[in-house]
Amino acid sequence: MKIVTCIAPVNIAVIKYWGKRDNELILPINDSISSTLDANQMCAKTTIMASPNFLDNKLWLNGQEENFDQPRLKNCLKEIKKRIYTDESKENIVNWNIHICSENNFPTAAGLASSAAGYACLVFALAKLYNIEGDISGLARRGSGSACRSIYGGWVKWCKGEAADGSDSLAVQLAPPSHWADMRVIILVVNESRKKHSSTNAMKTSMSTSTLLTTRAETIVPARISDMEAAIKAKDFAKFADLTMRDSNQFHAICLDTYPPCFYLNEVSRSIIEFVHEYNDFKESTQVAYTYDAGPNACLYTLENNVSELLAVIDEVFPTNAAREEYIKGIPVKTIQLSQDVRQKFSSLKNSRDLLKYIIVTKVGEGPQMLSNTSEHLLNENGLPK
Repeated sequence: MKIVTCIAPVNIAVIKYWGKRDNELILPINDSISSTLDANQMCAKTTIMASPNFLDNKLWLNGQEENFDQPRLKNCLKEIKKRIYTDESKENIVNWNIHICSENNFPTAAGLASSAAGYACLVFALAKLYNIEGDISGLARRGSGSACRSIYGGWVKWCKGEAADGSDSLAVQLAPPSHWADMRVIILVVNESRKKHSSTNAMKTSMSTSTLLTTRAETIVPARISDMEAAIKAKDFAKFADLTMRDSNQFHAICLDTYPPCFYLNEVSRSIIEFVHEYNDFKESTQVAYTYDAGPNACLYTLENNVSELLAVIDEVFPTNAAREEYIKGIPVKTIQLSQDVRQKFSSLKNSRDLLKYIIVTKVGEGPQMLSNTSEHLLNENGLPK
């Protein structure tokens, strides 16, 4: 038998992907740009074991056995196997059945890119299992479009491509994590529940009903992609933040222009948006940016030197009864006390307690990794979950 265990990170889009020109191949109607988040705070972990003794293929996701015959999983396996080099003189591992066990250390299907991390991890692990070399972002795309961006660390662009077969719809790294090392991401978890509208179904409805979507894809996004690349290259936070927030707002405007509309943001989400603009006004410069994927949970971008104060103000505006060590997860942050003037400034925005479930502090990080310690495997020697 052969076993591999890998982890893969979440990525958060700052210029969004929404809408497909080909649903089967998962080809987008516009380019997108994202940051890959540090896998030490948020990741998918997948173990794959291949054995000639397995009677059939099996899959476990987050502790539950699932149907292996899922179209996107089968597509990934089919495309992977096209790339396998076979040596006729040796036993061919490609013919062995496999057991897959995967888990996330963050909420699944809640608008935090769980499918991106999951399929990136699956494809990366399969590539390691079968010794596949070269770019695999196009293979990850067949599982979940945004998964192709999680194949690389740092700042990543998914090129929509022009070819009908999707051969040029691939991800490329724009800059490594070290390029903007003081960038931080603060995730405010508003709701851990599975979202009502899946991204796949909502995109189809948007494509057929939103009159704004075509204009966005053809006219607005190309200019924003160029501007965002320049902002990242120059580490121009003010420009980066402006583009990020505008693109998030427009994405959700398209969700509202979809008929029937898709509501991903809730009242707490909108309160966070209001707070961010008030905070930037208070600082008299743009110090923080919000973005929301297809869910209510906020991803805030800010620079390292601003994290302690920002979290202190968030605690003032969105108070909690939770213990700090359970409430603020991820990268440790120094606690500071706000002055009375600052507390007074934000008193009008103060919400009722415990609207936020918890907070994750993270940063831009590397792409997928294979784990060498055998204790990390999610499957035992018999190919069953531990």
